[in-house]
Amino acid sequence: MAPTPPRDEHDEYDAYAGLVEAGEETRWAFGSGFDDPLAGVDVSVPPGADGPALAAYCLMLGDDALVLAQRLAQWCTRAPELEEEVALANIGLDLVGQTRLLYARAAAADPSVVPTLPPGSPAPPEDRLAFFRGPEEYRCVWLVEQPNGDFAATVVRLVVFAAWRLTLLGRLRTSRDPVLAAVSAKGVKEVRYHRDYAARWLLTLAGGTVESRRRTEAALESLWPCVEELGRTDDVSERLVADGVAADPAAAFEDTSAFLHRLLEEGGLRVPTGSPEPAPGTPGGRLGVHSPWLGSLLEEMQGIARAHPAGRW
Repeated sequence: MAPTPPRDEHDEYDAYAGLVEAGEETRWAFGSGFDDPLAGVDVSVPPGADGPALAAYCLMLGDDALVLAQRLAQWCTRAPELEEEVALANIGLDLVGQTRLLYARAAAADPSVVPTLPPGSPAPPEDRLAFFRGPEEYRCVWLVEQPNGDFAATVVRLVVFAAWRLTLLGRLRTSRDPVLAAVSAKGVKEVRYHRDYAARWLLTLAGGTVESRRRTEAALESLWPCVEELGRTDDVSERLVADGVAADPAAAFEDTSAFLHRLLEEGGLRVPTGSPEPAPGTPGGRLGVHSPWLGSLLEEMQGIARAHPAGRW
């Protein structure tokens, strides 16, 4: 039997309750062929909220998901077993679905964020935001853009990211922006699975062979410097937290840290120490300052779209 990770207050939540009317569930499905993923949803900015700030915040959350989804896609044909390849691919698809909703919300809140393409291009706003922004325009955290490394490194990154995102989305269910609240409520159920899948694998690797434990410990030491950035507060988040729209990054990170410490303790793993890089207070991914790895990842992901901006698929 696989080890059971620690539980938290999100575990019994029905992510779909109240999201759509009966019989309208396909509105939130990814890949069902519709043009506008928010069709039929009131996308007006809540009174008193800052539309450009809301758009920037949704881009942050969407960029995190899309870049990690691309990293997970790189495991196709390379995962240790077929079952894990399917699991990682499905997690990536969940994240792409979240990205599409968040990008659509960003475009509705502030249309000026959507890149302009040559006349006749059929690309919807979500595709333009994914494929026609450069690294300096992305706002993802450093954690998601790091190379995959071995399977242990992917497991460690996924459990850290999913635990953090689950906390954020759980808090965003009460956002004053009803669209962001609905997207977050749906995402809670998906990301809870992502977290538990990775947490079980972390405990399995930590309690497995000498080699699997060594690789797990090495992955923790390698990726831990990127963890500090998850709790940073930026100007956009501060403004939206005050408006009741965003989740407080510092508070969410505190809950995430508590979960990760419990998980590592259960696996008999030491919490890494050392100076985080980038150090607290220095620019990071939320300000468009990235590690060298993001550029090559986007080049791979965006190549065909940029070569054929007016293409129809």
